[in-house]
Amino acid sequence: MTLRGLYVGRFQPFHLGHLHAIKHILSNVDEVIIVIGSAQYSHRLDNPFTAGERVTMICKALIEAQITPSKYLIIPIRDLHVHMMWVAEVRGYTPRFEVVYSNEPLTCRLFMEAGFPVKSIPFSKRHLHLATEVRERILRNESWTELVPNSVADYIREIDGVGRMRDLAKTDRV
Repeated sequence: MTLRGLYVGRFQPFHLGHLHAIKHILSNVDEVIIVIGSAQYSHRLDNPFTAGERVTMICKALIEAQITPSKYLIIPIRDLHVHMMWVAEVRGYTPRFEVVYSNEPLTCRLFMEAGFPVKSIPFSKRHLHLATEVRERILRNESWTELVPNSVADYIREIDGVGRMRDLAKTDRV
């Protein structure tokens, strides 16, 4: 029987901490289901990228890291904003999984209350490997590419994600 883990994140954008987490998870399970949370949001300062762009980032990063595609599934799921129903929503959109990997307190609590074992993920340079840090550096015109896989930096440039974020920041200030 295949042991499958679940990993939830917004991946706004996918960074080296996320990659470290996926490698850790795959050292403990046969497959990982990567859930892109808040899939309906994009073009906002806290969620600048679309679900499709986030899927592409993750795929590119995992290919770059030479992680076999048969080891993961990527599934976007929208927020319900009703916590008691969210785990059921995730279960309805994903294949069977046995364990959840997360450090996010609400995610941990919801899955524990639903009867799933929840395991924490060792942090990798937590002060740097944060999507917020990447986004803030982009907005401050500071170096950010060393915080994400090369393929993700290239993709963000390709879709003019930097320009999008700077335009969003202007709109947000108005």
